[in-house]
Amino acid sequence: MKSTVPTLIATIVGVVLIVAFFVPATQSWSETAVDWFNILAGVAFILGGGNLIKVQLETISSRRPGWGYALVILVSFAIMLTVGLLKIGVPPAEQYPNHPWSGEYDAPASAFGWIFENVYNPLTSTMFALLAFYVASAAFRAFRAKNIEAMLLLGTAFIVLLGNTAIARLTDGIPDSLSFLRLDQVVANTMSYITTGAFRAITIGIAIGVAATALRVLLGIDRPYLGRT
Repeated sequence: MKSTVPTLIATIVGVVLIVAFFVPATQSWSETAVDWFNILAGVAFILGGGNLIKVQLETISSRRPGWGYALVILVSFAIMLTVGLLKIGVPPAEQYPNHPWSGEYDAPASAFGWIFENVYNPLTSTMFALLAFYVASAAFRAFRAKNIEAMLLLGTAFIVLLGNTAIARLTDGIPDSLSFLRLDQVVANTMSYITTGAFRAITIGIAIGVAATALRVLLGIDRPYLGRT
């Protein structure tokens, strides 16, 4: 019964959303399902926050490796939760100028908005900048010409890289009748035809995989929402 009821609910809601997408007369069913989802998501956020606090406190109390990071997480969580719920520094909304808390909690002038723009966003940018080094390392390993596929990948990447540098200007003197041999044109054709064709094939494969997975979830074969399949 513990697994049957959640599976039945997931199946019914999934079927309702599919029917509402294809049948305009039943669109209100989808809106009702989305409202219920938002309610459950709010409860899930509370449970997730409680679990976050519990896990980090256990890490700090047991002095596990990296417990200092757990302390930073808790302090950051408490600060953002406090300034967000209390709307510290939030200016009043234009339509309610006499009500100091009527504005949005994430307004740029609020403490929450200031922390998000000046602390969170720079940290995110730093993390993505560090990924460039991992991408370069992975590209170095992938571009080793060990087989025909790797040689094709290496050659294509080399041409695309050259086409985006000043070296491409050296081929501007090629006559218009042979313009397809110009480096910038070679790159454009590669990105327009070869890359697009491969991307569409991958997208179609992903779509088929998503449809198959969704069907398994609707039929109750896979139950990821129960923590197991």
